[in-house]
Amino acid sequence: VQLVESGGGLVQAGASLRLSCAGSGFTFGSYGLAWVRRPPGKEFEWVSTINAGAGDIIVYHDSVRGRFTISRDNARNTLYLEMNSLKPEDTAVYYCVREVNWLTFDYWGQGTQVYVSS
Repeated sequence: VQLVESGGGLVQAGASLRLSCAGSGFTFGSYGLAWVRRPPGKEFEWVSTINAGAGDIIVYHDSVRGRFTISRDNARNTLYLEMNSLKPEDTAVYYCVREVNWLTFDYWGQGTQVYVSS
């Protein structure tokens, strides 16, 4: 199982970024997926979850609801996180994770750094 994130970077507050996560080594569409982030000096923070298959069940952390959009393309084995209206407090390493049960993750990507300047 491999999860590889991309798309992070340095942006100013108010800007947008789209993160991608390419999955391999497993039946991508059969698993729920999520994004988790770790702000500098803080604990891991769950961001959003999308269910297996059609991805029609989506949940967001209150801090990102209305600004972030999670989606998946099972034909391309890719998970996305569209991030709009970014804030300095969104600065973190963002991880793509495979979710086997609610907030239970068994595989993690290596992470991609997002830095939002004020």
